[in-house]
Amino acid sequence: MNTVYDVKMLEFPQLGDDRGHLVVVEGCSEVPFEIRRIFYIYGSDPDVIRGRHANRRSEFCLINVCGTSKVKVIDVNGEENVFYLDRPHIGVYLPSMIWKDMYEFSPDSILLVLSNEYYDASEYIRDFDTFRSRAK
Repeated sequence: MNTVYDVKMLEFPQLGDDRGHLVVVEGCSEVPFEIRRIFYIYGSDPDVIRGRHANRRSEFCLINVCGTSKVKVIDVNGEENVFYLDRPHIGVYLPSMIWKDMYEFSPDSILLVLSNEYYDASEYIRDFDTFRSRAK
């Protein structure tokens, strides 16, 4: 079973010169899975909490490509950790069966999310008590 200690900060290669920067994120290389789905979150107020779920199979990599946000992760043992995403070349890897809350979005925040799975509503666990009981 995954724990908060399996959640990892990732730093992606930055290429650039006087024309600007380019950040490279490749599946099975910079992120530890094949990328099957990409989505992003923007326009969230700072007091909004997004996520509030765990996934049975999906793994994620979250990157704030613009602005800032925080990600709180909790495992089935109740251990938790908070990650601050504030640079477009830094991400956080979330394995499956980790509860996640994204919050404190800056007004210009764009949170890019990469996943190893196509969307399947049946693999989402949206109740924390259910997450704790099913994971054990």
